[in-house]
Amino acid sequence: MAMVRRVSQVVGLAKRNRNRNISFKSLDPLSSPLSSSSSSSCSSLTHGIHVFHCPDAVGIVAKLSDCIASRGGNILAADVFVPENKQVFYSRSNFVFDPVKWPRVQMEKDFIKLSHAFDATRSVVRVPALDPKYKIAVLASKQDHCLVDLLHGWQDGRLPVDITCVISNHHRDSNTHVIRFLERHDIPYHYLSTTKENKREGEILELVQNTDFLVLARYMQILSGNFLRSYGNDVINIHHGLLPSFKGSHPSKQAFDAGVKLIGATSHFVTEELDSGPIIEQMVERVSHRDNLQSFVQKSENLEKQCLSKAIRSYCELRVLPYEEKKTVVF
Repeated sequence: MAMVRRVSQVVGLAKRNRNRNISFKSLDPLSSPLSSSSSSSCSSLTHGIHVFHCPDAVGIVAKLSDCIASRGGNILAADVFVPENKQVFYSRSNFVFDPVKWPRVQMEKDFIKLSHAFDATRSVVRVPALDPKYKIAVLASKQDHCLVDLLHGWQDGRLPVDITCVISNHHRDSNTHVIRFLERHDIPYHYLSTTKENKREGEILELVQNTDFLVLARYMQILSGNFLRSYGNDVINIHHGLLPSFKGSHPSKQAFDAGVKLIGATSHFVTEELDSGPIIEQMVERVSHRDNLQSFVQKSENLEKQCLSKAIRSYCELRVLPYEEKKTVVF
């Protein structure tokens, strides 16, 4: 940042302004301490992300900045949030560094030391160019729109993930677009027929044991609490924004017949309480009397695709942090 100079302006605001929601960016991304580097050394700079969640205290931002600057790094942007009347601190720092001067292993040690100093609940650093992509499995049912969008997003590089497999309780013929795509890219497809008595959760757990998180791309099955506890990692879901008014089958037709004027989509973490996990992303769009059922459904599905894709990107970019029991901080 030309950050070490500017950070002093926000240090200690916990006592003067109890609700801090601060964003600051370096006006000169390659200013000191790296401004004296040659253009060739600038080209070797690598992008890093660090998120921090700890009890609030004076001086956290200064220490975070010093940790990065002392190793020759430079903060490009940072977000800080301290909720009103809560002694808790959240931050996300976006920085560049020279991996020769600051090796990845040393970086991990430096941030661990900082997390111990502030008794951090969460301290995560990620270097996208050096760290492995997140491994995910996608669960889907009959509807293809979210699944196809994720596959194309992965293919285009819009989603920084590796898809290990697709699991579905719906059989797809070998000549379908989805199966042809998966075969072309060597992504396994597992069809597991489910019943009310047998959701095949044991088999699903075996298939996803080496993944970092799961994505439910309109998977129309309820995952049990035992499954969630056994899996142990995050599960991200998407559903239309017509709940709770229009439940059950054909919710879009129910909403269309009711003449709603605003539709949406919600992406959230999966918990034992159905469709009530902490929200990551929501999107809305207006509809009108000019929409027919087909255009109404198309708008709803487009929102679901966009909302899920954005939620996954935010998660992979370390923008999502847990806040209280049912909320999230999304930088």
